Amino acid sequence: MRVKGGRCKVECGAGGGRLRPVWGGLRAGLAAAVMGLAFFAILLAAEERQTVFVVVGAPGEAAYRPQFGEWTERWREAASAAEADFVAVGLDETNAVPDRQILETKLVGLAEGSNAVVWLVFIGHGTFDGETPKFNLRGPDVSAMDLATWLQAWRRPVAIIQCASASGPFLAQLSHTNRVVITATQSGEEQNFARFGAHMAESIADPTADVDKDGQTSLLEAFLVASQRVAEFYESEGRLATEHALLDDNGDRLGTPADWFEGVRAVRRAADGARPDGLRAHQFHLIRSERERRLPEEFRLSRDQLEWELETLRTRKNELSLEVYFDQLERLLVRLARLYESFGQLPDSPGSNESR
Repeated sequence: MRVKGGRCKVECGAGGGRLRPVWGGLRAGLAAAVMGLAFFAILLAAEERQTVFVVVGAPGEAAYRPQFGEWTERWREAASAAEADFVAVGLDETNAVPDRQILETKLVGLAEGSNAVVWLVFIGHGTFDGETPKFNLRGPDVSAMDLATWLQAWRRPVAIIQCASASGPFLAQLSHTNRVVITATQSGEEQNFARFGAHMAESIADPTADVDKDGQTSLLEAFLVASQRVAEFYESEGRLATEHALLDDNGDRLGTPADWFEGVRAVRRAADGARPDGLRAHQFHLIRSERERRLPEEFRLSRDQLEWELETLRTRKNELSLEVYFDQLERLLVRLARLYESFGQLPDSPGSNESR
C-alpha cells in the first residue's frame, strides 16, 4: 500500500514543494469544507451512546488466547467508563454459527439507527498473500474487501482499529471520509505477531496518554502513545521492529506514522502534497472529560467543525496568498469567538481543544 512519503522524498515543515495556484487551493479547500460539513451534519442529532465493537480472532497458539482476552477486557472496561455499548464477536465457545457470519450480521445491524461513533477493534492475527489481506477468525476468515462491502452503506462515524499482523493493506481498502482507520503494520509483509493491540487497549483509557493535557485522551493520542510504547519495546529488547502502525483519517487511502507528529500535530508532509492525517482522530474521544460531558452537544459539534476548518486551513497556508490565508483565518476565528459567546463559554487555557 502507499504510505505518505513511502518511496517519495519527504519534506519537513510547511515549506518546499510545488505550490498550487490560489484558485486550485481555494477549490480544494471548498471541497474539504463540504466533506467536513457533511461529516458533522451526520452528528448533529441528539447525542447517543457510542459502541465499542471488539472482534477477537482465532488465537492460533494457545499462548495468545489469554493475551487477546486481556486486551478485550481492557476495551470492555473503557466502554463501561465511557457509558458506551459493548459488543464482542469471537468469545462464545458454544455458538455453532461461524464468527464471520455473526460479524456481518452485527455490522449490518449497526449501520442505521444511531449517529454515535462505533469503535471497531480487531484483536488477533492477520495474513497477506500479496493480493488479499485477511483477518483470521475461527472458521472462514474475513478480508478487507468483505469489511469494505459491509461498511459501504454506513454514514455514521467509525474508528477502525486493526491490531493484527499484516494489517497494513486494510487501510487503503477501508479509508473513507467518515472514518479513522488505524493499522498495526505499514504493510502486509510485516507478518510477525503485533504487540500494538496491547498498547492501544491500554492507552485509549490512560490519562497519561493525554498528550495535549486537555483532560481526555483522543484516538490520535492513544495511537501516538501506543506507537511509542511499541517502539520502546523493540528498542529495550534490542530487536528489529517488525511492526509500524499507521493512521488515516482524511480518506486519502494513505497512512501517516506516529513519528511524523510533534505533539498532536503532523509536522511532516509528503513531497506529493498529500494532506496530513490526525485532525479527525483528535476529535474522537471514547472517554470524554467531565467538562466535555457538561457541554451542550450542539456547542461541542459546532466547535469541532470550526477547529477542523482552522486546522485544514493551516495545512494549506503555502497554497494561498497571504491575503487570502489571513482573510479566511480571521473569518474562522471570528466565528469561533461568536460561538463561545453565544453559549456563554470561555476557551480553555493553552493545550485545550480550542487551541489545538
